[in-house]
Amino acid sequence: MSRHEGYHHRNLHSALLTAAEAELVEKGVEHFSLRGVARRAGVSHAAPAHHFGDVDGLLTALATLSFERFLKAMESAAEAAGPDAVSKLVGIGMGYIDYAEANPELFSLQFASERPECDHPALRQRAEASFALLQSSVQAVVGDTGDDPSAIDDACSLIWATTHGLAALFAMRRRGNVAAMSDEARHERFRRLLGQLAESLRPAAGPQKL
Repeated sequence: MSRHEGYHHRNLHSALLTAAEAELVEKGVEHFSLRGVARRAGVSHAAPAHHFGDVDGLLTALATLSFERFLKAMESAAEAAGPDAVSKLVGIGMGYIDYAEANPELFSLQFASERPECDHPALRQRAEASFALLQSSVQAVVGDTGDDPSAIDDACSLIWATTHGLAALFAMRRRGNVAAMSDEARHERFRRLLGQLAESLRPAAGPQKL
């Protein structure tokens, strides 16, 4: 009996995603193929197409899975950071950066590739949930904005741009002058930068408040 025949439908779906991740990590999105995924999973060449339609469909499913992991990484980091709103926001930022550093190919697939179908309902839902976590955490720091509803959007844009910029340096392996730093020193620097930025959003920060 072939491995394909031995898979249950749900197990084959999961096995194909596992194989797809390995294919992406090794070959990148440019050389990603259904045949390569099928070969890794030990199934027929038709199996990935049967489950995901085409290459972009499989990459969409893989990006969706990555967004699920991405959200969990941020939630776990926020929970470990403690009850203070600023600490939680910094935790989310560090979870964001750590995920990108540990999963550069998946992170680039999520944010830099045009191959995933951005309007796919499952992918859109996971992506929106990730941003909603950031938005609610910024809201907790900024508090009531009164007659300035754009304040939360501005603060989110600032936090997101800074966090994503730091994360992208590692996803693209362009580390610049931080390459020689130890992991501990680098993470401490990023945590300090995010902490200073998050603190500036507090209402008591006066002129620094957005």
